[in-house]
Amino acid sequence: MKYFSLLSLVLILIVSSCASVRVASDYDRQANFNEYKSYAFFKPGIDKAEISDLDKKRILRAIEADMSAKGFTKSQNPDVLVSIFTKTQENVNVYQNNFGFGPGWGYGWGWSPWYWGGGAGLGFNSVSRVTEGTLYIDLIDAAKKELIWQGMGTSALTRDVERKQEKMNEIVTAILEKYPPQAR
Repeated sequence: MKYFSLLSLVLILIVSSCASVRVASDYDRQANFNEYKSYAFFKPGIDKAEISDLDKKRILRAIEADMSAKGFTKSQNPDVLVSIFTKTQENVNVYQNNFGFGPGWGYGWGWSPWYWGGGAGLGFNSVSRVTEGTLYIDLIDAAKKELIWQGMGTSALTRDVERKQEKMNEIVTAILEKYPPQAR
């Protein structure tokens, strides 16, 4: 029972670590973020993103929802231009877990009422391939044509069409939580 609980805990940690979005952001410390109230998408930048048009639409919908929630309005004469770009990478994860009674864990060599010997144990090995995507969201001062803020989010991607919009919303929301930057 002790092994089952430990094994369950390890599996939960592995699965939950794959589900999270890792985010970072950077910004121009000279920019006055209180001045920016309207936005438009920067089409030339978005067109260069190397993802399907359907995924672009999903990302843009998510950005529209979050920008609206932050009080921005979409405009033909915007204060800020929004651009995106993406990168993907395949990660191969090898998990080697040798739970059991062996040197360094539990009873070592020798006798116990439950076990005699050493090194053998319960264990499992698994290999998984996960495609991670990184989404960059750039906010550009429309008047100056200068980058003022960049947010980046990395997460495991899903192939499940039914869940793609939900995943895009999760990634975009995690990134845009960093905007506007807070003074440190």
